[in-house]
Amino acid sequence: MKEIFSGIFENEGKLFTKNLVPGKKVYGERLVLVNKKEFREWVPWRSKLGAAIKNGLKHVPLQNGSKVLYLGSSEGTTPSHVSDIIGKNGLLLGVDISERVMRKFIQLCEQRKNLVPILADANQPEQYAEHLEGQAVDLLFQDISQKNQAEIFNKNAKLFLKSGKPGLIALKAKSISQKESPEQVFRKEIKVLENEFKILQVLSLGPFEKDHAMVFGEKK
Repeated sequence: MKEIFSGIFENEGKLFTKNLVPGKKVYGERLVLVNKKEFREWVPWRSKLGAAIKNGLKHVPLQNGSKVLYLGSSEGTTPSHVSDIIGKNGLLLGVDISERVMRKFIQLCEQRKNLVPILADANQPEQYAEHLEGQAVDLLFQDISQKNQAEIFNKNAKLFLKSGKPGLIALKAKSISQKESPEQVFRKEIKVLENEFKILQVLSLGPFEKDHAMVFGEKK
């Protein structure tokens, strides 16, 4: 196992994180034992952050103890790997508007004590501001399908992210516009993001995700 970023490993072209809850799978991923340590395969076809790492994300702003605000936590596939990376001293607050997926995420939170579920609309961050009182957010991450993706990201950044702190957003072109090309959509959304962020890297997520881009930036 070669550590390529803090808490993220590569072996034979596959990504892995060290399992915070040994013996437990989250989404059917492969478990591998190396030197009596258990690792979970991080499948990029199931995770946009995993896809971005495979496609050359230059910096992954996560480490042991990181505090993460995760917008669009869904059932917890990617949050589970973030949970492995940030460890018992870290914290991930997962926001999702869907009660159906939140039920599964809550089950995951019962296994992984560094995950906290928040049933709320990411478009209205004031709804969950009380949950972040006293918490300094080290990373803002977003993976949602609403039309105003960049606007939502900026709203949350204004409330919760200090200047110089990183943000990662997975842009889904078809959720924003069916008429414009993905390239046109990404250009417009990045222009909106530039109101709050210095953009450091933009990556296509193909072939893992069609018409998706990952944007990495720092809060101005």
